[in-house]
Order: sequence, then structure tokens, then C-alpha cells
Amino acid sequence: MDINIRGQVIPKTKQNVIQWDTVLFIVLLGGFFGILGAGMGISNMFASLMATAYKLLLDTAFYILAIAVLTGAFGKLAAEFGLIELLNKVFAPLMKPLYNLPGVAFLGVITTYLSDNPAIIVLAKEKGYLDYFEKHKVPCLCNLGTAFGMGLIVTTFMIGLGHFKEAMIGNLGAIIGSIVSVRIMTYKTKKVLGITEKDKSAASEAAFAVESISTKTEGSFFVRFMTAMLEGGKSGVEIGMSIIPGLLVVCTVIMMLTFGPADPAVGYQGLAYEGVAVLPKIGNFLSPILKPLFGFASPEAIAFPITSLGAVGAALSLVPKFLESGLIGSNEIAVFTAMGMCWSGYLSTHVAMMDALNQRKLIGSAIASHTIGGLVAGIAAHYLVLLLM
Repeated sequence: MDINIRGQVIPKTKQNVIQWDTVLFIVLLGGFFGILGAGMGISNMFASLMATAYKLLLDTAFYILAIAVLTGAFGKLAAEFGLIELLNKVFAPLMKPLYNLPGVAFLGVITTYLSDNPAIIVLAKEKGYLDYFEKHKVPCLCNLGTAFGMGLIVTTFMIGLGHFKEAMIGNLGAIIGSIVSVRIMTYKTKKVLGITEKDKSAASEAAFAVESISTKTEGSFFVRFMTAMLEGGKSGVEIGMSIIPGLLVVCTVIMMLTFGPADPAVGYQGLAYEGVAVLPKIGNFLSPILKPLFGFASPEAIAFPITSLGAVGAALSLVPKFLESGLIGSNEIAVFTAMGMCWSGYLSTHVAMMDALNQRKLIGSAIASHTIGGLVAGIAAHYLVLLLM
């Protein structure tokens, strides 16, 4: 206890004590601006910082926003006219042999692929849905949903850049990574939660799946089409707008740690995408590992998976600049698609998702297993490229 000038007792918990996270923040902030300022000069540093963020907003953020609107509209139309129901009937039987999960788990795959990671939590809040899962398999929904989060946006983005085959191979890699992630998570949850058996028939499970995704509205085909399209587009706007803050902040930092001066002969000019090339040095150091595993042709490519850990929307904004600079090719596009889709910013969503599932004690297990799954996704995509292309 301390006493202030008024003679009041100050509880120890409210004393002005500098916390460790404050010190860490000051060190990181000082280190970041210190490295940039020493290398670029203060005026060039701030000029490039603002120019890079503005360039990313115009060239990439609005492009991703447009993709999100289109994919959001498609997703809503797919639900309205029964496409999701049809896909569920076709692919649900694969969930048991691939993931050791009940067939209704495929609903989580579809909903997150068309939207984002947390969409699977909406399903998980339905008691009737969870009744089809053994207790130890419920936390695995977090890994399953994350592995396909923003999948349609990532895939459409890569296809829009002219890389259809690579995007499809990346999807295959993400599926392989998701299987590894979910299987490892299942193994860990068995030890923590134990095993319980559910007595559900395939017929009742299928009946629930049909009922749970029936979202048809009243009216004529035209009215339903327009309503679903506009509502889906609106949800796409929300997703696209939510991506922008992380994209501008995270990707601006990554860009400035990836590229050097635009013209080395002239030096720094305060232009967009100028910075100090720290990440390529790290990439060069790790190249004996990265080259055989992922086949990266340039050390700068390491920036994409690092960014995907926190925000795949931000990671996507790196791709056009990498392509323009000739730093990446078909292999990298496939690997980026696989890792971006499988990881899809899991470090920023896993904690909240596991908390929503009331499984805080398994947060570490979920993150560890999904880290392995994302790495496997990238490795699988690389070797699929070698095999198929």
C-alpha cells in the first residue's frame, strides 16, 4: 500500500507501475522506427510510410473489397437456391474418412470458405448441430473453419491475377493442411477431454444438414435472386471493410521491411514501397530450409506466410508488388494460396474462436496444430506444382 498527498491509501494494483508489455511495446516501436529512420532518414521514412499505405488502399484494398462484394453475393445466392445444400449432400460423406468428423462438419467448410473463419462459430452455437459431434471433436471445428476461412476471396484474388491452375493447386494444398491440422487437434483433445460416443444415424444427420441450411425467402425467383444478391453483397462490404485496417497497418510495415530504395543509384526518395530490406536477409538465412520445403525463388517471399499468420487480407496485398518485381512465379502463387487459405490469420482469430467454444485450455493446442497444418499446406502445394506443372 502507498499513501498519496491527500492521505488516501492507493491499492497496490492501482499504483503507477510500468508493465512489461509497455516496455516491450516501447522497445518494438523504437526498434522499428529506429531501423527505418537510420536507414532512410526521418523525412523519407514518413513520406514512404504514408505513400505506401495510400498506394495499398487504392491498388489493393479496394480491389479486395470488390472481390468480397462479389463473393458475398455469390455465397448468399448459393444458400438461397440450394447450392450449398447440394454440395453438402455430395461431400459430407468424405468428412469421416478424411477428418474423422461427422458429415455435418462440411457445413462449416462451406460457410467459412464463402466468408471468414468465425462463421463456423455461428453453427457451433446451435445445440442441434453439436449433438452430432463427440465431445472431444467440438474444439476441432476451430481448426476446420480456419483452414477454409476466406478461401473464396483468396482463390478469386489469385485467379484475378491470371493464375487459375496455381489457385486450384493451392486449394488442394490447403485441404491437405486442414486434414493434418484437424487430425493433430483431435489427437490432442482426446487426451484432454476424453472420448464419448454419439448414437446418431446417417439419415438423421443428413436431415439436420438440410434443415439447418434452409434459408429460402418468400417471393418470386426474381425477388429472391435480387434480395439474396444485395444482402450477400452487403455482407461482402462488411468483410472487405474489416480487412482494410489490418491490410494497411500490417502490410505497410511488412512492405517497408521487405524492399529497399526504388532506385539504389539515386537512394531514398520517399516513394511508396521504399524501406529497409530486413526480411530478405532473414529469408536468405532461412533459404536452406525454405527452398526445399516451399520452393521460394526469392527470399522476399517469406513475407507472405509471415503476414498470413495475422491477416491473410494483408498478405494478399503483397502479391501484386511481388509479381511486378518478378520475385515470385507459379510455384509461389500456389504455395501462397495454400498457406494463406489454411492459416488465414489464425493468430488473430483462434483465441476468440476457442473462447466462443468454451475451450480456453486448448488454445495452445489449436494454435500449435494449425501452425503445423499451414506448413504442410505450403509444402504440399509446392510438390503438387512440381508434379502437375
